Amino acid sequence: MTFAATPRSRSEDRRISPVFWVLLAVLGTSGWGVYQGYGNASFGVFLFVVAGWMVSLCLHEYAHARTALHGGDITVGAKGYLTLNPLKYANVLLSFVLPIVFVILGNIGLPGGSVWIERNRIQGRLKHSLISAAGPLVNLVIGAALLIPIGAGWLDDPTVHTFWNGYELPYSPLSGALGFLGSLQLSAAVLNLLPVPGLDGYGIVEPWLSYKTRRAVEPFAPYGMLAVFALLWQPQVNQFFFGIVHGLMNLFGADQNYAALGRYLFAFWKN
Repeated sequence: MTFAATPRSRSEDRRISPVFWVLLAVLGTSGWGVYQGYGNASFGVFLFVVAGWMVSLCLHEYAHARTALHGGDITVGAKGYLTLNPLKYANVLLSFVLPIVFVILGNIGLPGGSVWIERNRIQGRLKHSLISAAGPLVNLVIGAALLIPIGAGWLDDPTVHTFWNGYELPYSPLSGALGFLGSLQLSAAVLNLLPVPGLDGYGIVEPWLSYKTRRAVEPFAPYGMLAVFALLWQPQVNQFFFGIVHGLMNLFGADQNYAALGRYLFAFWKN
């Protein structure tokens, strides 16, 4: 006797994964712990930033998939991309592991790829560009949501002072955590909008290039992200890049010292 496989329903394809709920729980719990001053503030900031960065990676990839779905690729649901489960990504190493390593080693927010979009199902160059632009735009929105509260002074507390490198700053550890995580979101948006093969910025312009140009550039796509990360280790490039990020933070009223404090607390193994 044989049994026919039960097809997956649309609701199953779009049900939020337990993995994502766990990430949200860690984010909320660690954030509350830092706010209340429970335990080691530095380790709490580390958990908060890593969990927040993971959540933003999930949302970044979800934005690509959701835009692709509306653009004509109906396969993204069956692939699990609409469940916010990072384990469903086409390349977990590039999409999840390496970006976290980049944050820990270089304090740089650089989302990788990728959700596998069947581009042949999508008609129109503008739709292809919008799919690539969706991810960085999510990082920009998250960055604004994190930085506006501290820029507006909503978390200021004159009774709270945090010691950093011998200085006493009137910033709470949570403000520093939000500032650092917000700076990571802005750096992710800026870097991913670069027209470098393998990054979303190139995906935005690629549909408008000639077939010959696309074929010539295609072999370099797997190395684009690593090349950008290597360049950021150059002092002049690094200084120029973070000057842009800090300038964007200022637009939201957030001083770069918030990010510096959060970055210092994040490295709990040094404190």
